[in-house]
Amino acid sequence: MKVAIIGLGRFGMALAKHLGPSSVQVIAIDNRAALVNEIKDDVDIAVRLDSTDEQALLSQEIDKVDVCVISIGENFEAALLTTVIAKKIGVPEIICRAQTQFHAEIFSQIGADEVIQPESQAGEYIARKLANPHLEDFITLAEGYTLIEFQAPKAFRNKSLQQLALRKEYQVNLVAIKRPITPSISEDGEEEAPQVKIISVPKPGDVIQENDILLVIGSDEALAKLPKE
Repeated sequence: MKVAIIGLGRFGMALAKHLGPSSVQVIAIDNRAALVNEIKDDVDIAVRLDSTDEQALLSQEIDKVDVCVISIGENFEAALLTTVIAKKIGVPEIICRAQTQFHAEIFSQIGADEVIQPESQAGEYIARKLANPHLEDFITLAEGYTLIEFQAPKAFRNKSLQQLALRKEYQVNLVAIKRPITPSISEDGEEEAPQVKIISVPKPGDVIQENDILLVIGSDEALAKLPKE
């Protein structure tokens, strides 16, 4: 996969540095030389150019990338024009970073395939973690419905799924169980790396253990009623 990241502010820089070590080919673009120099050793290509110049983008074959992430946060007009150009030259998938909901709506209207608001999403994540300390992670599936990953509460431990009757009692569905495996000692006396057993199709007779992580899906209203420590 080839990904172009246009705009090397905090979000764009972090994205480029995390993608760089992967098998994804990354083209990092900004009009500031200092930021381009900072990222050049972490990505395949780092180039300084004006992303509102269509010919400049074509010179770097941005029309041939699989995904273009536009994260120009300080210049909304430039971000809009870059999005229009990326759409025009045929980039298959365009992801835009928006600072406000109003900006997000405009990006969507001009053809962005996905719009993200990192600050808003981070705020939502922290709010959920503070309200639910047992929560490990969550994925919003649709408006009002979420997949959450949380530590098995005491009320669930040492009980079978048949006894818990999650669908009947809480109107949620258990998708999988992550069960940590106690590290064993290797022949040379060193403790091996911790592993996790995934029970992907839990059965009625499966018993919830103390350190289990449960993956549960349901409406936000139903999930809020699950036991909390």
